[in-house]
Amino acid sequence: MYKVLMLSLMLLVSAGAYAQERVTKKYNAETNLIEATYFHENGNVSQEGTFNTAGKLHGEWTSYDAEGVKIAVGSYENGRKTGKWYFWADDTLKEVEFNDNQIASITEAKNATGIVNH
Repeated sequence: MYKVLMLSLMLLVSAGAYAQERVTKKYNAETNLIEATYFHENGNVSQEGTFNTAGKLHGEWTSYDAEGVKIAVGSYENGRKTGKWYFWADDTLKEVEFNDNQIASITEAKNATGIVNH
């Protein structure tokens, strides 16, 4: 049940980027990546990260709530979740480890505000 809840949360965060109407994208010749920033309706940044030239999520992505508070950070490699992802909610930090785009482990810490300054 816990993994289903976390997966649902991650899908909402990931899907949020595509649901936003306002977005800026620019190609970075140094990194060969497309830098993207999505915005909430109030103008605050919703998500920011990069795509590779094939259009797949690639590199670190960060998500923010409507007030600008960081709620998630994680990395993609050619469209697949990889490594450790961090999710903040109130005073709880959830660290989710991905292996081959699948959840390998979940760690939760209470009173975790600011523990990971990613």
